[in-house]
Amino acid sequence: MAMVLGMPGVDGLREAVGVLREWQCEGAPTQLHPGDLGWYWRSGAEATAAAVRTWRRGGRLLAVGLLDGPGLLRLTIAPDARQDELLARQLVADVTEPERGVLPPGRVNIEAPMDALVQDLLAAEGWDTDEPWTPLRRDLTGPVEDPGLRIEVVGPEQAHSFAAVHRSAFDGSRFTGERWHAMAAGSPYADARCLLAYDARGDAVASVAVWSAGPGRPGLLEPVGVHRDHRRRGHGTAVSVAAAAALRELGSSSALVCTPSANRAAVATYRAAGFRPRPKVRDLSRAT
Repeated sequence: MAMVLGMPGVDGLREAVGVLREWQCEGAPTQLHPGDLGWYWRSGAEATAAAVRTWRRGGRLLAVGLLDGPGLLRLTIAPDARQDELLARQLVADVTEPERGVLPPGRVNIEAPMDALVQDLLAAEGWDTDEPWTPLRRDLTGPVEDPGLRIEVVGPEQAHSFAAVHRSAFDGSRFTGERWHAMAAGSPYADARCLLAYDARGDAVASVAVWSAGPGRPGLLEPVGVHRDHRRRGHGTAVSVAAAAALRELGSSSALVCTPSANRAAVATYRAAGFRPRPKVRDLSRAT
């Protein structure tokens, strides 16, 4: 059967989110999570649909990609199709030929599961490995300790406060209360929470969004941020602990987060919150 590359449209996003949930399982390599689409939804449903690519055979979705910026494709593949040679070769052709509408010419990156055949085929085509990232995981089968800060679940009335902390935490962020509302309207947010951490003075000092993939599946922290005026006080660790507790309440089996390996402070923060590093992962990069 022919492989079909497509864009889901707004009406097809729910199906894409659904298969991403199904593909999350313990022990699997780091991969695109429904929460990644959920966080992208801050730009609206239409923009999210325009950034998603799907690959089907015989009507079945076998791969989903998110264009997370102009030159980055975050790709994942159904667990039983990661060594499917026909699919892998189709993926390679689609991502290397700009006219197919997946990636533009010039420098681009692809994130894909490390156990997928497409990794080997792209390397054989001359793609190089990029800077390493460190995935971290916290098991949620046992109770989670008190984070030591007041934690509130963000609702519509706190959207602007959450956005303000996020903008302070990330240089160049344009996140707003309106974008929070757009994100919260997306289907992935039905299994998500945003949290704000407050210090003893009542200042909002850290924020996190957590995304469940359903009971018994790994959940995701994306993003985690500490207000620039309140750094180096343990607030990142505290809000990460609170995130783990929230995911456990949502039924997640574990909590996952990923950060550039060069960001040693972030790795140390997550480790202090009970997350354990997993094998490093690297994007594949094409310079021209």
